[in-house]
Amino acid sequence: MSIFDEDVPKKNETGKVIVGEDLSNLSEDELTERISALSEEINRTQRELEQRGTIRDAANSVFQ
Repeated sequence: MSIFDEDVPKKNETGKVIVGEDLSNLSEDELTERISALSEEINRTQRELEQRGTIRDAANSVFQ
C-alpha cells in the first residue's frame, strides 16, 4: 500500500450512482453504465408513482 493511495479517488460500487458525483474521472463505458443505471432508477420510480396513484384512486372510489 502506497502512502499516496489516499490521493487516488475511489471507484463506486458497480451499479451504485451518486447524484452530484464528479464525472470527470469516469470513462466512456462508466458514463454509459451510469446512464443505464439512472434510466433504470427513473423507470422504477415511475412505476412506484403509478402504483401509488392506482392505490389512491381505489381508496378515493371507496370513500365517494
